[in-house]
Amino acid sequence: MENSGNRTLGSSGIELSALGFGCWAIGGEWATPDGQPLGWGAVDDEESVRAVRRALDLGVTFFDTADAYGAGHSERVLARALGKRRADVVLATKWGNVVDEDHRLLTGADDSPAYARRALTASLRRLDTDWIDLYQLHLSDADPERAAELRDTCEEFVREGLIRCYAWSTDDPGRAAVFAEGEHCAAVQHRLNVLQDAPELVALCEESGLASINRSPLAMGLLTGRHTPGRTLAAGDIRSAPPAWLPGFTGGGGADPRWLDRVDALREILTGGGRTLAQGALGWLWARSPRTVPIPGFRSVAQAEENAGAIAEGPLTAAQMAEVDQVLVR
Repeated sequence: MENSGNRTLGSSGIELSALGFGCWAIGGEWATPDGQPLGWGAVDDEESVRAVRRALDLGVTFFDTADAYGAGHSERVLARALGKRRADVVLATKWGNVVDEDHRLLTGADDSPAYARRALTASLRRLDTDWIDLYQLHLSDADPERAAELRDTCEEFVREGLIRCYAWSTDDPGRAAVFAEGEHCAAVQHRLNVLQDAPELVALCEESGLASINRSPLAMGLLTGRHTPGRTLAAGDIRSAPPAWLPGFTGGGGADPRWLDRVDALREILTGGGRTLAQGALGWLWARSPRTVPIPGFRSVAQAEENAGAIAEGPLTAAQMAEVDQVLVR
């Protein structure tokens, strides 16, 4: 197992911390026009800035955001937090969703190459930077033929020095393989956690030399231990009214008891050796493949410290991985 503290972003030669931080939550509240929440509830921007800076101090050098998160707000907060340390980090963002920044609404999607360029220009402005290290298509179910055009558009962006490499955020191995054909495709961003494995996508990353950027590494918070039966979430939190693609939560505003039972069954293994539950879940991901880069979300300095603390703990042992497998097949 290579050093759990570092990874390489595909074949790009870009080195980054093995743990990234996902910046969806710090975007704050946003929604669809009919009121479906898409954020994680209200946030304190000053605390978000402190948390990003604390993560930097603890060795985290990879930050993943999107133009849609908070309808542009996440990018702006991240830019403020990074300040003069922009060159010290690997910065990833995404495009494809169309938002109304003034009203914090998701208004549609656009998979045209022309929109990709407009979106990139806007993200560069909000992030206060001249380049994006990893630019990712955010439309998980985009048409593969159109995606091939967008892959070629990303190659143009690389030649122009606007981005260093690119990826597709998708849970479909067939779609991910379309982008993987590109010279400067460096990763696939996909869901992966101890409760939701993705063997085909992990295999694609290993076979194609890509980084496996893991969103939902803590199963949308279920693997933090903070959710208990009967606990309800605030109305502005996407998990309080989960869309069809978000399992593990109920329409009643809380966690699905069946998922909490699975977490409880794994708790003793994942917390072995003094780890917190979240740190054990991140350790499982590092042991799963040398290509993995989990990107847990955060909203506070305390969360940043707990997640960054997983780096020192490193991957789970082979024996712990086998124990996890035994629990999950029951």
